[in-house]
Amino acid sequence: MRVSSWAVVAAALMVAPVAAAPAFADVKAGVDAWGRGDFAKAVSEWRGPAVAGDADAQFNLAQAYKLGRGVPLDPVLAESWFRKAAVQGHPQAEDNYGLALFQGGKRNEALPWLEKGVARGEPRTQLVLGTMLFNGDGVPRDYPRAYALMTLASQKGLKSAGETLTQMDRYVSPDDRAKGIALARQYAAQTRVAGTETGPSRTIARTDVPPLSARGPVVIDMPRPGTRPAPTRTPAAARPAPTATPVAARPTPAAKPAARGGAYRIQLGAFRDRGNAESLWSRVRAKVGGQPAYVTAGGVTRLQATGFASRADATRACSASGVACVVVAP
Repeated sequence: MRVSSWAVVAAALMVAPVAAAPAFADVKAGVDAWGRGDFAKAVSEWRGPAVAGDADAQFNLAQAYKLGRGVPLDPVLAESWFRKAAVQGHPQAEDNYGLALFQGGKRNEALPWLEKGVARGEPRTQLVLGTMLFNGDGVPRDYPRAYALMTLASQKGLKSAGETLTQMDRYVSPDDRAKGIALARQYAAQTRVAGTETGPSRTIARTDVPPLSARGPVVIDMPRPGTRPAPTRTPAAARPAPTATPVAARPTPAAKPAARGGAYRIQLGAFRDRGNAESLWSRVRAKVGGQPAYVTAGGVTRLQATGFASRADATRACSASGVACVVVAP
């Protein structure tokens, strides 16, 4: 598959017309055409400069192939053009090339490009590398740095990072969390330097590229007992002494939302290892009610609780679960 894909790229380059040195006007004209929605015109303006080596044109052409605008959707050619621009030091291309490699399962190849994005404070690369560091996925496990990167990505409004950070909070020790927060401040200070973006007049806006989360959730593997730090517990010495309050005086626990065979579901997490999904269900089933459903897609198992009659019932079950949770409507 990979060999034939590169053959397509090589063939395309062999038949492309020879272009003179990149012309600023051509690349800018393509950006203007793109802004008007004339994607075919934009691509025709960029192709010559891209083949001649203009990094902005290569980056723009890669986005066109990634989005399927003005050209057929082709992730392989998109990755190829991102690479051509990335090796010339184009910052946005470096970010997108690293993410493309990661999404293609090429963790080792992706790592140096992700590190470049992280050094610039790019939130999608922070999300991905933070997840890899937490899971020990292709890199040594590093909880403080994982927590730091996820904190920074969350602070920049990346929803997936906020959700993942909530999961991390349940398993990262107070000491590692404190180290992570301090490291996040250090990284933020280091990236408060301007000049990391290519001139906007020659490149398509970053927002034209679908966010990483649009390709599906970034998964953190919930730890099995004894494999990762246990959830934080208050030391025994710090717990208040038991009182003599009669059992009858204690508040009655709220009833868990009843599951009555309804069509609403709640999603409690997504995992690469089904065993981790089953382990989470054993911890929350008494709180949420319903029946478990293990929904598999793309190598990921999504844990859902089923059978809620209304959105209100499902929402109450989410609140009772004690974990990051979303309601899934019928």
